[in-house]
Amino acid sequence: MFPREYRGVAFVVGLFLVVQVGALALVPEFAASGYQAVENPDNPANSVLYVLAIVAMTGVMLAAFRYDFDGAIRLLIVGVSAWLSWYVFSALVSPLAAAVPAVAVGVGLLVHPEWYVIDVAGMLMGAGAAGLFGISFGLLPALILLAVLAVYDAVSVYGTEHMLSLAEGVMDLNIPVVLVIPLSLSYSLLDGESASDEASGVGEEAETDGEPDSGADSDIDDGCDDGSDAAEPTEGGDRDAFFIGLGDAVIPTVLIASAATFSPAADLAVPLLGVNLPALLAMVGTLAGLLVLMRWVIQGRPHAGLPLLNGGAIGGYLIGSLVAGIPLIEALGLAGFF
Repeated sequence: MFPREYRGVAFVVGLFLVVQVGALALVPEFAASGYQAVENPDNPANSVLYVLAIVAMTGVMLAAFRYDFDGAIRLLIVGVSAWLSWYVFSALVSPLAAAVPAVAVGVGLLVHPEWYVIDVAGMLMGAGAAGLFGISFGLLPALILLAVLAVYDAVSVYGTEHMLSLAEGVMDLNIPVVLVIPLSLSYSLLDGESASDEASGVGEEAETDGEPDSGADSDIDDGCDDGSDAAEPTEGGDRDAFFIGLGDAVIPTVLIASAATFSPAADLAVPLLGVNLPALLAMVGTLAGLLVLMRWVIQGRPHAGLPLLNGGAIGGYLIGSLVAGIPLIEALGLAGFF
């Protein structure tokens, strides 16, 4: 691994931590404000409905790209980003005052969608979405959600590959459905001089005389759908940037936020955060999966992100629950069914 790639991996880990810690910080405020999206967060049907919504959204976006409605998709995602940013800022200031920075996020994405604008918007969007879903999905629905989306991600990347067209279309829009990890200070997403090698959860960008080499990565809505495209490995020194789907950060964080909200484990003494051992080890498991994923991608091998990331989150959560003395049936959210 080249030194620039070490820095890139560290940057990715930092972005994930911001989303995770941000979601944990927002959970108490969201719960107190009554932002829970469903009446019964323990109903497993919530997960099924969400997955169906993802599939439907994927179909809508594919149709939009096919019939040249790219602009409508861009406006939709920018609007969602501003809306989720409002939830985040409203946890800090009054709802009216929160509208000002939220609108600024949307305007920034429209007028100057450089990589740092996209990353800031993506982190706000990710923390807000994970926090909202975390308080709305009980333990069992959250576990079902992560397991189903991990399988869906693998099938869409290694099987049907239907995310390829979607990924290519989304990457051209410069919207926060991906996090951009530049490997040099001079990198610009807007100069149009880089080509990308995509790898489902994570992609890499390389300089190739300005000619496109392959597709790019994307996660839709709150980041659950990944596209991938196998490409020839590039030399480490040629890389300009890595790309990682926002959903790869958001989806495992839903379980982290759910564990912090619904697990009976005692809270740890962490300032400003209501975090317990299951949630903490779910964070560790997610980051472990991320490091494995990054290693594979740096070697030039495209992979689906959610199987590793969600698998790490679920494994860490279950280990944390058992260490905290929570019976397995309770950790799985099944106690209420027996």
